[in-house]
Amino acid sequence: MQMEGGIFAVIRSGAKQIKAVPGEKIVVDRQSAKVGDEVVISDVLLVSSNDGSEVKIGAPTVSGAAVKAKVIAHLRGPKIEVFKKRRRQGYTKKQGHRQDLSELLVQEIAS
Repeated sequence: MQMEGGIFAVIRSGAKQIKAVPGEKIVVDRQSAKVGDEVVISDVLLVSSNDGSEVKIGAPTVSGAAVKAKVIAHLRGPKIEVFKKRRRQGYTKKQGHRQDLSELLVQEIAS
């Protein structure tokens, strides 16, 4: 399996899997930390080395691996409209939802 160069990790945030690369920003589910705080995510599913020759895959997580990141901002996702209808019953229901998110700057991947 040939990967592109550079170290990266795949982390789990809620029900989503996100690729984390040092120096890049990622958007995850809302973290309880304040803006400017550092968070450590230990739910790491995969870690790849610098040249891609060594790949650690967890079962289900990689033991001892962690991703250190800094909270840049708390924001909200796009509005999702939920529309329910039962035909011929005169029943409709419209509901909206916006997910709470946090933007993180990945600083380091410890494996």
